[in-house]
Order: sequence, then C-alpha cells, then structure tokens
Amino acid sequence: MKKHLFALAALGAFAAPAFAQSSVTLYGLIDEGLNYTNNVQGKHNYELASGFAQGSRWGLKGSEDLGNGLKAVFQLENGFDVNSGRLGQGGRMFGRQAFVGLSSEAGTVTLGRQYDALVDYLAPTTANGNWGGYLLSHPFDNDNTDNSFRVNNTIKYASPDYAGFQFGGTYSFSNDTGFSNNRQYSLGGQYQRGGLLVAAAYLQANNPGATTGGAIATNDANFVSSRLRVFGGGINYTFGPATAGFVYTNTNISNPTGNNSYFTSLDSLVPTTGPLAGATVNTLKFQNFEVNGKYQLTPALYVGAQYIYTMENYDTTLGGVKPKIHTFGLMVDYNLSKRTDVYIQGAFQKVAGDSTGSSLDHAYVPGADDLSSTSKQAVARVGIRHKF
Repeated sequence: MKKHLFALAALGAFAAPAFAQSSVTLYGLIDEGLNYTNNVQGKHNYELASGFAQGSRWGLKGSEDLGNGLKAVFQLENGFDVNSGRLGQGGRMFGRQAFVGLSSEAGTVTLGRQYDALVDYLAPTTANGNWGGYLLSHPFDNDNTDNSFRVNNTIKYASPDYAGFQFGGTYSFSNDTGFSNNRQYSLGGQYQRGGLLVAAAYLQANNPGATTGGAIATNDANFVSSRLRVFGGGINYTFGPATAGFVYTNTNISNPTGNNSYFTSLDSLVPTTGPLAGATVNTLKFQNFEVNGKYQLTPALYVGAQYIYTMENYDTTLGGVKPKIHTFGLMVDYNLSKRTDVYIQGAFQKVAGDSTGSSLDHAYVPGADDLSSTSKQAVARVGIRHKF
C-alpha cells in the first residue's frame, strides 16, 4: 500500500510542473424565453424558444505553454436547444466551434470548424452581433453577421493587437476532388481606440451548401448557391453611457437554389405570380444599412434600438425587381447579477416596393416560427440568460 502511495506521490511531483503551465476552462450560457409572433401564416403564435440574445452553449477551452512564448490552444463549443435538449447547428456535437492551433507573439493559427472574418471583425459593430442577438439580425441573416453558418475545414490566422489594430482571415478547404467546389475564404480587420471601433470584412464562398462535408455544409448554409460574396464596414462610437453605430453590408448570391434557415427549396424563391412567374433566379443581392444605438441607464440596465434599411435586387431570366425591407428592433436588458440577466426584445419588419412574386414578398423576422402571410410581421420576446 505504501509503495502505491509513494508511486502516486512521485507521479504527482513530476506532473505538477506540466499542469502548472496548462489550463482548461469549462464555460457555458443558457438563454431561454417566451416569444409572441403576430403573423405566422395568418395566425398568432406563442412559443418557448432558446438562444435568441445569445445561442445556448457549453464548451471547453484551454492552452498549454510550450515555451519560448509559444502556446497550444484549443476550443470545443456545443450549441443546444434548452426546450428539447437537442443539439444545435444541424445536430453537430460541437457545432459552434471546434479547433486546435498554436499561438505566439506573431499571432494565432488554428485549424477546424470556426467563425469567418465577418463574424470576428465586422459583426461586433452591428446590434445583432453585439448586444441584440438573433431577433435583430439583418433579413435572412443574408450577410452572416449573426453567424448562421460556421466554416468547416478551416485554417484561420488572427494577428496580435498592434496599437488597437487587429486583422485576420480564413481559408476553408472543400475536402472534395473538385478543389474549389464549396471552399471559402475571408479577410477582416478592426481598429479600436478609446470609444472608437471601426471594422471591415470580406467573404467569398464557391458553391456554398453544395456538399455536406465542404466548407459550408448543406444543412449549415444561409443561402445555397453557386457563389456567395459579402463585404461591409461598420463604425461604433461610445461616449459616456451611450454608443452609436452605423453598418453597411453588401451580399451577392449567384444562382440561389434555397435558404437553409428560411427557404428549403428553389420553389420558394421562384416567382409564382406576376410577369416573372416561372423565371429562373440569376442573382439575389442585398444591401443593408443599419443604424444602432445603446444607452446604459444604470450599471445594471441598458436599452438598445436599431433600424435596418435593406435594398433587395431580385434578378431573373425574365427581368428584375427591387423590393425594400424595413426592420426595427428594440431591447431592454437588466442584470440581476454578474451572471444572470432578464430582457425584453421586439422586432418589426415590413416589405415594401416591388413585388418578386415569391416567398421574398412575405415578411420574415429572424427567429419567427415561419413566414408571415403578408408583408408585415412583428415578434416580441421576454427572456432570461444565465452564464457559467
């Protein structure tokens, strides 16, 4: 018995220095609430829904000091639905993030399933990518600033902080014999000094959603198409308790065949009425202009508001139309403690101008249970969020 105790003590003595240079953190967040939608195919809808202000998750992250300023880093992050216990992100065990890499004074290189440069650099200047969450996303999350999709098979570089400036990018392999079939690359940068935050980013994906194992999987893509291009810039300025921001993004979708989050097939995008009935969709473009603001009334209470003006360009083989989308968002959040808060959110959307003759004519607030039966839709939510 004494020999066993001595052996364990000796092993602990040798292992202690290694453990002292390593760290692993378990963390998580649970977001739950009650949603009311005034128009879901002509009916009112009440539902418990998880992950709106932030996606519900738990994860592990850690690092190991390898010496000479070099560290090994990793992160595994799971997404889930509180109400059913189901896995999120298409049923993936670690659908939010899963990567390993090396970090040094020259920057960090990681490999795995990760966020793209739009999410890392530009999204924090938007309301939805900062304090507002899913309900305040741009229509159909067309620019992925609410991370509707992650990128698989990805090599990412993130620079260190150079006097407030950081930059980085991603390259995602198709893992297919057709090298460019469902690959992705993105670049972004961010400058922060005092109360000023300025950011810009670009992403291109070839045949996103074309293959299950590609850069953007079929059940993960926002729009399945032959090519997706997104670029944009944003600016936030904080002065005292107030923050104001402006964001512009431009999304170009070539030959769209559906949208995983909203439209499941080409049929819902094809015009069924009007002069474009039966036409093939060539391109679908979105330009999003967002104005947002947040005011910290007390250390525990803030209120935020947002307006998004979205210009659509719906081009088909029989011509094109240019409908407009107006989206308004509001959020009030109160911290009960450092880790628990309660909040109220609301969003209203109206589609105006030209008619596409397709499902795009119907309002669809991100997070609503389904399309509106008309050009208008409103969603209200009361929620609670706990971090651990």
